[in-house]
Amino acid sequence: MRYDTLIRNALIIDGGNRPGYPADLAIHDGRIQRIGELAGATAVQDIDAAGRVLAPGFIDVHTHDDTVVIRQPQMLPKLSQGVTTVIVGNCGISAAPVSLKGDPPDPMNLLGERSMFVYPRFRDYRTAVDAARPAVNVAALVGHTALRSNHLTDLYRTASVDEITAMREQLRESLEDGALGLSSGLAYASAFAADTDEVLQLAQELTAFGAVYTTHLRSEFEPVLEAMDEAFFIARAAKVPVIISHLKCAGAGNWGRSPQLLAALEQAAREHPVGCDCYPYAASSSTLDLKQVTEAYPITITWSTPHPEQDGRDLNAIASDWGLGLLAAAERLQPAGAVYHGMDENDVRRILAHPLSMIGSDGLPEDPFPHPRLWGAFPRVLGHFSRDLGLFPLHTAVHKMTGLCAARFGLQQRGEIREGHWADLVLFDPARVRDLADFKHPQQAAEGIDGVWVNGVCSYVEGQASGQRMGRFLPRHGDLSRGFNSAD
Repeated sequence: MRYDTLIRNALIIDGGNRPGYPADLAIHDGRIQRIGELAGATAVQDIDAAGRVLAPGFIDVHTHDDTVVIRQPQMLPKLSQGVTTVIVGNCGISAAPVSLKGDPPDPMNLLGERSMFVYPRFRDYRTAVDAARPAVNVAALVGHTALRSNHLTDLYRTASVDEITAMREQLRESLEDGALGLSSGLAYASAFAADTDEVLQLAQELTAFGAVYTTHLRSEFEPVLEAMDEAFFIARAAKVPVIISHLKCAGAGNWGRSPQLLAALEQAAREHPVGCDCYPYAASSSTLDLKQVTEAYPITITWSTPHPEQDGRDLNAIASDWGLGLLAAAERLQPAGAVYHGMDENDVRRILAHPLSMIGSDGLPEDPFPHPRLWGAFPRVLGHFSRDLGLFPLHTAVHKMTGLCAARFGLQQRGEIREGHWADLVLFDPARVRDLADFKHPQQAAEGIDGVWVNGVCSYVEGQASGQRMGRFLPRHGDLSRGFNSAD
């Protein structure tokens, strides 16, 4: 048999949290056909890995790429990191199902302006993704704030019985059309007024589908443990798995509390399917929130509608130039985005290393001066945290970005290198791989990512996109709770 692609002399790290092993790998018709010693085999494309690592393509479990996968389907910030699948619809905001009556409310504006929200039904979004043929696969959650924007004229109150009924119907239809589950962003003003019961009633729609609940907690600051308790209560009551989004100890007064958070996570996981994702940086990024304006740590402005000339500048410097206090300067910049250097590195490392945590970039592709995680999150884990700091073995780093993610989100036949699985693959040099994007120059591709295959087709090689876009929409399959195991 003549294969499409042969990758010889690779160190295969298969995504299952096991050390790598040397082998050849053959691809045919989009799938991994054979793994082993294939000296006599032939292929259209024959590649000598020369001992480099061949791993499953990385799965970015926390993105805001909802509209970008359609408008900019080459997806270079993700493809250049070795990412082959993105999960969109996080933090309560999604591109679908959405029928805006005006401009998108904060934080839905992170996904773009009003003209980018053109998917009133989830199936419309699914069809648009497949028509765009992005370079990466796409799986999607439905945002709680998106549902609220469809049915509430006032987002600063909890929903009525009729409004909750309408949201449930729309969520149910989306789940029938392949949505992974429901996300919430309860820290944002547009959802903060929703009480626990509103979210629980929506989460109850997930139960029959075996779908997942993910949440940007109601607070990541001092009341973070109470916010975690709320998330666990909703998940237990609805009998659905829960993933805490970008788990962190935010704010200088919260630094050092990661052992408490992780103990709470472990305790919940003993009785219920629970997990979390995190990004490998001690700085967050979102819209500019006046409640988070502080002198305790630096804040960088990533965009400002009235003052785009301030993109990339420190808020303190802007305030000084204008002769204003920080809060007054922030008010003048609104609406705007910001990077908050509000975490402690030791907390980041503890959460990153925990067995229940997956890696997600949480990158914001609409930002003209984005957080470097958009381009660098995954190579940073491989290079800085695994190789340079020894925080965990390389095979564990790969597992946190592949097999664990596929199991949590029910992405069948992906996330592990096995015969018969889809050939989503990344070839990288473990000695060279590193992130180049930083807070001063955030839009730089990583080094050491030498090849990326999406559904069996080479999509990125030697620092360049091939032009082949073979991604597809990935609908939910099966009961997602089966992918959770506190022993992972």
